[in-house]
Amino acid sequence: MTLRLLSALLVTLALSSCASTTAVRGQQNANASQSMHMDSTRDIILAVRNPVDPPSLHAGSNLLGYSSGQGYGAGQRAVSQLDELKQHYGLREVTGWSIKALDLYCVVLEPPAGVSRDALLASLGNDPRVALAQPLQDYAVYSDAPQAAHRYNDPYAELQRGFVETDAAQAHGISQGDSVRVAVIDTGADVTHPDLKGRVEAGANEVDGNAARFEADRHGTEVAGVIAAIGDNHLGIVGIAPRSRVSVYKACWYAPDAPGIARCNSFTLAKALAAVLDTDARIVNLSLGGPSDPLLKQLLQALLNQRRIVIAALPPDGSLEGFPSGDPGVIVVRTSTATPAPAGVVSAPGKDILTTQPGGGYDFTSGSSMAAAHVSGIAALLLAISPQLDARHIRDLLQQGSKPVNGNNQVDAAGSLSVLRAANMAGR
Repeated sequence: MTLRLLSALLVTLALSSCASTTAVRGQQNANASQSMHMDSTRDIILAVRNPVDPPSLHAGSNLLGYSSGQGYGAGQRAVSQLDELKQHYGLREVTGWSIKALDLYCVVLEPPAGVSRDALLASLGNDPRVALAQPLQDYAVYSDAPQAAHRYNDPYAELQRGFVETDAAQAHGISQGDSVRVAVIDTGADVTHPDLKGRVEAGANEVDGNAARFEADRHGTEVAGVIAAIGDNHLGIVGIAPRSRVSVYKACWYAPDAPGIARCNSFTLAKALAAVLDTDARIVNLSLGGPSDPLLKQLLQALLNQRRIVIAALPPDGSLEGFPSGDPGVIVVRTSTATPAPAGVVSAPGKDILTTQPGGGYDFTSGSSMAAAHVSGIAALLLAISPQLDARHIRDLLQQGSKPVNGNNQVDAAGSLSVLRAANMAGR
C-alpha cells in the first residue's frame, strides 16, 4: 500500500467516525426529548443480547466495530434481531439505547393498533431472540404538595429541623462527608444555586437535554440541598454532608398539566441507572418509586453487586413492594411519625424541611424524599470515615445510632458516628 493510499484511508476513517459521532449525538438528543411523550399505557420495552464483540478485521470490514461513536452501541447481531422482531410483530421503534453493564440493547416500542399489550408481551416472552420484554412503566418522586409558607417565631429552632434533630452539627466535628460521591436520580437541579455550586453537578439529563429546564427543577434541588448544601459560607442552610460531592441524574420531569408532580418512566430511569453504573458514586439516592420492573431490577442489582449504598424513599402507601423499595439490599427510609416503622425501615426527618429551591431561594417542603436525603447525607458521613462499609453495615449503624423522637426511633448522625468510632476502636 502506498503512503498516499494509506493517508487517504485514514482520512476516510476519521471522517466517517466524526459523522457517526454526530449522528449518534443527534439521535441521543432526539431520544431524550421523546421520553416525556411515551405512552406507559401502551408502549413496551424490549431487550436483546448485545455482547461486546471484537471488531472484525477481515478484508472490507469496518475497523470501528460498532456504529456508535461512543464506543458501545448496537452490535450487528442485535440490530438484525431487532429488525426481525419489529417486522414479525409489527412494532414501531420509539427509541433505543445500550446498557453495557448488562450486555443488552433495549428499545421502547409501540405495539400495532388493536393488539393487546399483555398478549404481545406473552408472545415476546416466549421468543428465544428476546432477552427481556416488559411494559413501559411510570414512576413518581415522593414529596408532599407545596404549601403556603408558615412564618415561624423562632427561626433558629425551626429553620433546619432535620439538621437539628439528627445532631448533624455535632457529627461534623468527626466527619463532613469529605469527597464521598453521591448520585441523585431525580428531576434536574439548580447546580448554580449559591449554596450548591461547586458541590453539586449535573450528571446527565436523560429526559430532554434542556439545561434551562434542568436547573429550574424543584425536587432534585431540594434533595441536593438536604444532602450537600455548603457550610460556613454565610448563606442559607447547611447540608447533612456539606463536603460530599453530588451528581444529579435527571430521569423525572414535571408534566405541563400537573406542574407540582414529577414523573419518570422505565426508559429514563434505566438510562440514569446505567449511567451511574459507569461512575464511582458510592451512594445512590432514589427519592422516587413505582411498580416492580424487570429491567430496573437488573440494573438495581448490578449496583448492589458493586457494593453501592442504595437509599430509597418509602412510598406514601407504605408498600415495600415495587421499585426500588422492594429489594432487600436497599435501605428504605420513611418520614418519622408517631407510629412504629415497618420492619427494616429507618425513620428520618421529612416534615417541614427547609432546603434549597431553584433560582437561589429556600423554602419548606415535606415527604419521604427529604427523609431519604437525610439518610444519604448520614451515609456519606459514615463512608468518609470507613469507606469499606457496605449497605448492611450502614443500615446497622443507622439503627444502632438512632434516638427516640416523639416515641419512636429516628436516625441520628452523631449517634451513628459514635457507634462506628466505638466499633473501630474495639477492632484495633
